[in-house]
Formats: sequence, structure tokens, C-alpha cells
Amino acid sequence: MQQYQRDFIQLALDHQVLCFGDFTLKSGRQSPYFFNAGRFHTGAALAALGQAYAEAILASGVEFDVIFGPAYKGIPLGAVTAVALAQKGVDKPFCYNRKEAKEHGEGGTLVGAPLVGKVLIIDDVITAGTAVREVMQIIDAHSAEAAGVVIGLNRQEKASEDCELSAIQQVERQYNIPVISIVQLDHIISYLKEASQEGDTVQKIVDYRQRYGVSGQ
Repeated sequence: MQQYQRDFIQLALDHQVLCFGDFTLKSGRQSPYFFNAGRFHTGAALAALGQAYAEAILASGVEFDVIFGPAYKGIPLGAVTAVALAQKGVDKPFCYNRKEAKEHGEGGTLVGAPLVGKVLIIDDVITAGTAVREVMQIIDAHSAEAAGVVIGLNRQEKASEDCELSAIQQVERQYNIPVISIVQLDHIISYLKEASQEGDTVQKIVDYRQRYGVSGQ
């Protein structure tokens, strides 16, 4: 595990972005943990978050021309990532979309840089892949090309009971692009084991991973 990954997990714990208990997911599964990136809501937290995304992007070696933040959570995530990358000497244009088209002023649904070339999509998680498919339609409509998707957490979890693939694996196969995550669930398990502070919690997460987890990630 890299230092930026450790820093990201601790940041998520400090801001209760990563919390433990008994949570009902959209899938109906009962999860012993929950990840809510919306709780990164201070200036310092967002600055650190942007650094984590930037480190993950640079470590991946992915090549891209423009950063795209899909509405709504992807907008601030894309913005802080663009700032952090610029601070590291990689200054890339940034674009985001509106949910509803604007009929006055400049109009349209896109704001910021033109959506051209290789587009790197920034978001928090991929649960069902629906948001990514919507973004792919936007990219196709502008004759651009998806370079990849960057997310905070890879849950390493089957998309459904009758599917052995995760939503992330489905996206990678359908669009032939990489999905880059700052951390995976396995990183969180390792981090908590090292901390030796969440024994019960760790076992519940391990059990959940064994029941719903996917291999090959």
C-alpha cells in the first residue's frame, strides 16, 4: 500500500466518510461499512482528497487530455483533482455537465473546457455503472474518447447475485477502459488490521468480502 492510500483511508475515517455499522445498500445487501464521499466537505479535506486522486492518476500512468466531472458529486471531485494535478506540474483542462440544459447565456449542458480528445472521468464510486454509461453517451456525442474512470473506493463486490463480475469489471470490459481506484476494500481491511482497533468490524468486513466479493481486482 502506498502512503497516499494510507492517507486517504485515514482522511475518510477522520471525516466519517468511511463508517461502520449495519447499512442497507441499494442492492438490498446489509453492509458492515459505508462510504459517503459527500462528507468530504471542508476546504482542507477537499484539498487532501484532490491530492489523493492526483497521486492515483499519476501512479496509474493513464494518458488523457481533459478531466470530466459528472454532475453532481463528480463536479467538485474533478475540480479539486485538476487543481492538485496542476500543483504537481500536470495542468489539464476541466469540464463538467449540468443535469438540465441551460437555455440562456452560453446554453447547453457542458461547462468549462471543450470535451475533446481523451477524457478522464472523475467520480466517487461505481455502484451499478449507470452514471458511467450516461457519461459515455456525452463523450460519444462530442466525438471524444474515454481514457478511463478514477474513483475513490473499489468495493470489489459482485454487481448482482447472478453475476460474478463487479460493476467496475463490467465497465472495464464494456468500454475497454481502465477504472482506477485510490483504494480497494482489501486496502481498508489491511489498514484496519494494522491499526488493531476494529477487531469485530474487520471480521465483519472480511466475511462480507468473502460472501459478495469478486476476484481479479
